[in-house]
Amino acid sequence: MNRRDFFEKSGVLLSVGALLKSLDIFNGINISAMAASPVLSMFPPNNERVLVVIQLLGGNDGLNTVIPLDAYDNLAKLRKNILIPSAKILKATDTLGFHPSLNGIAELFANNELCVVQNVGYPNQNRSHFRSFDIWNSASPSDEFWTTGWLGRYLEKFHSSYPDNYPNKTFPHPLAINIGNAVSETCQGSSNNFGFAVNHPEELFVLPETDFIEEIIPSGYEKELRFIQTNIKQTNAYAKIVLKALEKGNNKINYPQNNTLAQQLKVVSKLISGGLQTKIYVLTLGGFDTHANQTDKEDSCLGDHADKLKTLSDAIKAFQDDLKLLNLEKRVLGMTTSEFGRQVMSNDSNGTDHGDASPLFVFGASIKNVMIGTNPIIADRVEPQTAVNMEIDFRNVFGTVLKDWMGLSTDDIKLLFQMDYNPISIFYK
Repeated sequence: MNRRDFFEKSGVLLSVGALLKSLDIFNGINISAMAASPVLSMFPPNNERVLVVIQLLGGNDGLNTVIPLDAYDNLAKLRKNILIPSAKILKATDTLGFHPSLNGIAELFANNELCVVQNVGYPNQNRSHFRSFDIWNSASPSDEFWTTGWLGRYLEKFHSSYPDNYPNKTFPHPLAINIGNAVSETCQGSSNNFGFAVNHPEELFVLPETDFIEEIIPSGYEKELRFIQTNIKQTNAYAKIVLKALEKGNNKINYPQNNTLAQQLKVVSKLISGGLQTKIYVLTLGGFDTHANQTDKEDSCLGDHADKLKTLSDAIKAFQDDLKLLNLEKRVLGMTTSEFGRQVMSNDSNGTDHGDASPLFVFGASIKNVMIGTNPIIADRVEPQTAVNMEIDFRNVFGTVLKDWMGLSTDDIKLLFQMDYNPISIFYK
């Protein structure tokens, strides 16, 4: 019996509707789970490092984001209606350039604060948004359906009894925070989501903790009742802690006002500076499904994709600048993901269709400003629906971050992803 049936049969669904809306921790919960896996080693003590994951929803066009200059002539034949003019590309190396909207990203790359990982994807790419997004969230093989997220499994190994007795003296703060209206599937555990959703933290409030009237709860639903009561108490405790950190924290720069991602990162920076001990933050930026109007018909440097890239670039640059002024830049690592890239050939609507691999960014003060992998190889003629081939499995990127940044061992990574692990060189040793 699911929880919705429980409420409907107890006759209290409508009376707790507002409560459930407030309890964002319920969103995305799936009590089914992948087969039990061995226990990982203990989390390294006194680790203050923070991971920020930015999900670019819709499938980002990597070929117009990080432009392979050595393939420019062939790209001009295959996507001439959307390709960025060579004179406008922000040249990063002899063979690599950034979209002109990525001024901030280009500056971070020049300042040794950003790494480009090329051709990231997975074998047997699925071009459905929903399925591919699920694969990235769970870090499963493309032909398997896992119901736990990669960060959820990571957290569950160290917090197997969660949410019972959380928060506690050892772990008083949220384990993961999602900036937005709902928790992320990346943080889904076998029976609970480890994420605490915060949309507008200044609007957090304490929920009433009155006991449910026993007479209206049908016999046999005591477990569900305890679940609700536990989560109400946990949500209240976490809300108080988040509000306290928000009040104590500060920002040293002015973030772009009309930039939704920048405002989300502003909250993250303020919470970290306010002493919040949360180690994982998951944010989203939508609008990358650019089938049409990816570029302006008159100027390929403008358009929907350019706007989204500017939002991303300006937000990350502001965040990094703020962290520096707060002396927090060495504690924080950021990473972008997207469910797939776009096809090599543009379409007749000044857009691109669903593809396969694409680049992602890793940013922070402890990484190499290098390009991992090789530039995509683009022929002068390709078949319809041809996309960029995968070179680097995204799980090796995730594994490298968890090992070199979060402190897991190679054996831990293999257990977490149930596959051989091939590390990539992102961090200074």
